[in-house]
Amino acid sequence: MTTALSHPDYPAFLAKLKERILHARISAARAINHELVLLYWDIGRGIVEKQQTAGWGDSVVERLAADLCAAFPDMRGFSPRNIWDMRRFHVAYTDPHFLAQAARKMARDQESSILRQAGAKLETRNNPECEAFLRQLVAVIPWGHHLLILNKLTDPAARLYYLRATARFGWSRNVLLNQIKAGSYERAVTEKKTHNFPIALPEYFAEQAAETMKSSYNLEFLGIRREMKERELEDRLITCLQQFILELGYGFCFVGRQHRLVLGRKEYFVDLLFYHRFLKALVAFDLKIGPFEPEHAGKMDFYLNLLNDKERAPGDRPSIGIILYAEKDDIEVEFALKTKTNPIGVAEYQLQPRLPLRFKGRLPTARQLADVVRKAQSSPS
Repeated sequence: MTTALSHPDYPAFLAKLKERILHARISAARAINHELVLLYWDIGRGIVEKQQTAGWGDSVVERLAADLCAAFPDMRGFSPRNIWDMRRFHVAYTDPHFLAQAARKMARDQESSILRQAGAKLETRNNPECEAFLRQLVAVIPWGHHLLILNKLTDPAARLYYLRATARFGWSRNVLLNQIKAGSYERAVTEKKTHNFPIALPEYFAEQAAETMKSSYNLEFLGIRREMKERELEDRLITCLQQFILELGYGFCFVGRQHRLVLGRKEYFVDLLFYHRFLKALVAFDLKIGPFEPEHAGKMDFYLNLLNDKERAPGDRPSIGIILYAEKDDIEVEFALKTKTNPIGVAEYQLQPRLPLRFKGRLPTARQLADVVRKAQSSPS
């Protein structure tokens, strides 16, 4: 009889058990976090309700912290500071401005009229559907992430963006912090984007497509400190594909690089091709190391025609093109895209750290400095 240790099936058996144990530990940790966050939500809600209905003052927090610590000496998390955070946690996510953002977001994401009506009800406080939605949203995110969002952000829309992104992507706390520092929300939502989606796509799809695109992409993770060719930039992106997809946003699935398209006897190659799970559309990326040129839009329009004709599956929506540049002129881009029938977006990328937000608007941009130099050179000495 062979022993378990010498049996050829034993290593696979052990590996499978290890995987199962690891999965159980992760599931248990998530369940504990789920209950812990909901407990903190209920404590914060209870304090707010008593202060509103019974006129309790702020001293209740200190008293509650002392009594809970005495009753549960082995449990952490009942310090006065943390209980203040529980109250702040509940107040922040039941703020009317936050609820309004959540309602609009939910209504935009869902095409069902029933779900749109449910989303509209979120704007009303003390609504059971509102309470259920919020509890479900906050419970999937660890407490430390909530504190980071509350401490770093004040805009309700930005808070909702990072909450949803963390829940979708499973960001660690360090990744969340880096995304906040890199201004992911501003680049995805608030900054001006250049594209022709409204004229090339149906209204409901154009809005969804615009939301998946950023005004600029942060490629600092490539570690580039010198001039390089487009193929070299593409090589770096493929090497750091996981980080690049994280920067692109939720739903992007990598199809391939230098994706081959054939028309007659000629071959054409798309730099990077993705499929977006929720847009249900192919998304082609063209990488340029120089400034935007109008003919680049024509080339992308041609590629999209080929993709729609040869690669688009039944039920897929029209293919989308995004051209990434080191620099672009919004007016030039606008005119170049006016006559294109396919949806094309143009965005910049950054290879160096972005200017801190506190300096934004206080220092001249590279273009402003170039204009000053140009005027100085053209003026008589």
